[in-house]
Amino acid sequence: MHKKLVAPSLLAADFANLQRDLEMVNQSEADWFHLDVMDGVFVPNISFGMPVIKSIAEHAKKTLDVHLMIVDPDRYINTFASLGADNLSVHYEACNHLHRTLQSIKSEGMKAGVALNPHTSIHLLEDTIQDIDLVCLMSVNPGFGGQSFIENTYQKVSDLKNLIERKNANTLIEIDGGVNASNAKKLVDAGADVLVAGSFVFKSADPTSTIKDLKEKIA
Repeated sequence: MHKKLVAPSLLAADFANLQRDLEMVNQSEADWFHLDVMDGVFVPNISFGMPVIKSIAEHAKKTLDVHLMIVDPDRYINTFASLGADNLSVHYEACNHLHRTLQSIKSEGMKAGVALNPHTSIHLLEDTIQDIDLVCLMSVNPGFGGQSFIENTYQKVSDLKNLIERKNANTLIEIDGGVNASNAKKLVDAGADVLVAGSFVFKSADPTSTIKDLKEKIA
């Protein structure tokens, strides 16, 4: 049994007070920092680039979970390793040679993740699941924060869990998008291991207790 983890998404942090928000996560019960890197091509938005990520890595005292929503992610694997990423997730939809990409990520000493858009079937991972450390299921359409949760996600989590068990893999299931106090427990019961929470944490009146409540719900 994997320990259930909470990963606040820095896309929802206050960029004018980024260090304050980083320290809050460091001191909270959160497990990981989740970083969404967007290029304006794979998704319509642009998020943060290398200098900001470098600063985040210098202050973050917890696992840096980087989610690349970019085309041709292979170009940057080495860069993200040198910036201090612990986990690097690429989109299935952006990789022509997924197996090779996963090997490249691992050869740089990072855990290798694959993200799937809401409409992408988990069955496409049949042949690679044993090489994947983390599958990030998008439970909203990628590119914009604050969207509402796609209900079909529960079934997808459960199907993915079955695939992982059938293939005897050790892959973690991460949920990204629309996670809150009312669906957290249900997601974990379906088989999720890591919950990414953005607006729900950072827009709350007391982010530290919001994180604590989430952790208690999924313990």
